[in-house]
Amino acid sequence: MTGDGLGLYLQISASGSVSWIYRFKLQGRQRYMGLGTYPDVPLAEARERASECRKLVKSGVDPIEASVQQQVPIQATPSFTNCAARYIFAHRRSWRNVKHARQWVSTLKTYARPVIGAKPVDQVTTQDVLKILSPMWTTKTETAKRVQGRIECILDYAAAHNYRDPLNPARWRGHLDKLLPKPSRVKKVVHHPAMPYHEVATFMSTLQGQDSISSKALQFLILTATRTSEVLHSVWTEIDLTNEIWTIPADRMKAGREHRVPLSRQAVTLLKAMPQVQGTAYVFPGARYGRPLSNMAMLQLMRGMGYGLGGENGDYVPHGFRSSFRDWTGEVTSYPRDVAEMALAHTIENKVEAAYRRGDLFEKRRDMMQDWADYTNPTGRGILSRVDFSILNSRQSAK
Repeated sequence: MTGDGLGLYLQISASGSVSWIYRFKLQGRQRYMGLGTYPDVPLAEARERASECRKLVKSGVDPIEASVQQQVPIQATPSFTNCAARYIFAHRRSWRNVKHARQWVSTLKTYARPVIGAKPVDQVTTQDVLKILSPMWTTKTETAKRVQGRIECILDYAAAHNYRDPLNPARWRGHLDKLLPKPSRVKKVVHHPAMPYHEVATFMSTLQGQDSISSKALQFLILTATRTSEVLHSVWTEIDLTNEIWTIPADRMKAGREHRVPLSRQAVTLLKAMPQVQGTAYVFPGARYGRPLSNMAMLQLMRGMGYGLGGENGDYVPHGFRSSFRDWTGEVTSYPRDVAEMALAHTIENKVEAAYRRGDLFEKRRDMMQDWADYTNPTGRGILSRVDFSILNSRQSAK
């Protein structure tokens, strides 16, 4: 049996028959999946089938289980786990990233499978769903609501394939909402600890005394009032220094819409002082080749400065600077609420208003972000200092 190094093997039996095999490891178990005989299935098609299987395995889905839809008679009623695998297989291409598919798999495996995993999907009842949700509804409300929504989707999928009655026992509106309290009534809202806006300028002054990549990333986060992930995964192709605009694509935004960020003079100066590291497109590269700065880097930097949970200078965290910015706009400036909310890329809750709001108030936001930059960085001290990338560049080149 010969392989391509990616799990695809050509197996020649003692009788001389030749077939394609995909070998993979999932949950610690080595498994083999037949992909067809040769030459009925040519090499190009075998590679394509193996590639699809690799994507499923990467998402935590068993490709053998996912393909069972084509292997069992149409009248057979699949188990809930079997139906879940089919649903994930059918919808994975519409999801934003592999992480989303993994979350589906992990939550269903943890909470749903022990109760209804082996049950035929047409035998899942309201009591089964309540048995899954009730223990965590008040303690892990957000997770419980996601599990409820995912079970509801899978049972709707089963009903659409005539595997069960269309009446969905996991439906929230008009069913479970009569049996469980509203999530908003039981969910404890935990806000990220935010530094008071009048302390941010002093913090920025201290921060500018450090020339690390983490420091530059945190300064940029504060100046732009964006989220940690948006800053860490920013790439140079998103930055337009000529027009002073940072355009974050929709697939990296929480609301799923493209977001334009007007760059203040201080933000532009900071970016111009950042060398573009060989071998990576990231604005703030990490120590690992071709990877961005760690998502813990800015938090660890603040902890080293005495901030964070139990910190002597305050329990503030990077994400909290968005709240600092919002408090500043509301208490110090006369900028309209809509302009501030648009700067934070918040979704408009009112559906009618959202339907008529086409613009992004960009020019008004440009003035506001410049005022915020001037407020947090009144002297500009340290903003021109460059990060020493010599060690990182040599490390990248070595790879």
